[in-house]
Amino acid sequence: MNTTPTDYTIAFYNIENLFDIENNKFINDRDFLPTSKKQWTKKRYRNKVEKLGTVISKIGKENTQTPPVLVGLAEVENEKALSDLINSPELKDKNYSFIHYDSPDERGIDVALLYNTDHFEVTHSQPYSVYLERPNGEQDYTRDILLVKGTLDQAPISVLINHWSSRREGIKETEFKRIAAAKVVNAVIKTLKEEDPEAKIIVMGDFNDNPNCKSIHLMETESGLFNPFKTVWSYDRGSVNHNFQWQLFDQILFSTNFFDTSNPKLIFKNAQVFNSKFITQQHGKYKGQPFRTFVGQKYHGGYSDHFPVFIELQPS
Repeated sequence: MNTTPTDYTIAFYNIENLFDIENNKFINDRDFLPTSKKQWTKKRYRNKVEKLGTVISKIGKENTQTPPVLVGLAEVENEKALSDLINSPELKDKNYSFIHYDSPDERGIDVALLYNTDHFEVTHSQPYSVYLERPNGEQDYTRDILLVKGTLDQAPISVLINHWSSRREGIKETEFKRIAAAKVVNAVIKTLKEEDPEAKIIVMGDFNDNPNCKSIHLMETESGLFNPFKTVWSYDRGSVNHNFQWQLFDQILFSTNFFDTSNPKLIFKNAQVFNSKFITQQHGKYKGQPFRTFVGQKYHGGYSDHFPVFIELQPS
């Protein structure tokens, strides 16, 4: 199935705790076992994997007629879960492979990149840690930032996949953690630009911050990134909903040379939240919000508590 799409879709999706059902003594996965309160059984796991595969197969397809060539993921446990995902019914013939590293995150969740091997060739990958400390001086372990370098449509690009620290302990109280992650991104981009001043760079993730936050602004100003999701976010549109307010924590930023029509390989066209009706809550007071797998300990059997986001690039 080696057909060249009219445009390329590049997506990011926080897939809400994609854990397998096996106990891993090295991480805190006890909530996602058949014996846990959540009763994370083989049937429920398979249902989630198949649902996520369906979503990924449809992101951006309305415009490009093909699934995304790159999909950054957050909240995946391990390579087994990723392998099951790319071999799910809707993805198994789409020629996806993946890049993943185990991070020191205390919950045992990582970021990863799915890529279509027909169109993207990996040349280098590595994780970057974000060093954080608790008030008592102990290290606060969090998700690594994943760098993947490769060629898309014969054009070299670098992709950074992120899942920054949550706001659970308060927005202001945790802001320093997300600013620390932004500084790591900026340091990586500085190195990439020293290696190649014309480097095309994409930064995607669940930043746990909105487009108007300091951490995002820091990447825009210091690394010269453009954020198309500034104009996507509105009172009735976002990627995640907290207390009936839309937040746009999931974003994709990129270097401004994706606008360079004098070098027309991979030109930015569009940015959107993928919020098709089938992945939304259909009834009740949460109607229109993401159809979640769990709400607390209660199983709902949905997809994720986040909507995916994506951009479209026009190849030469």
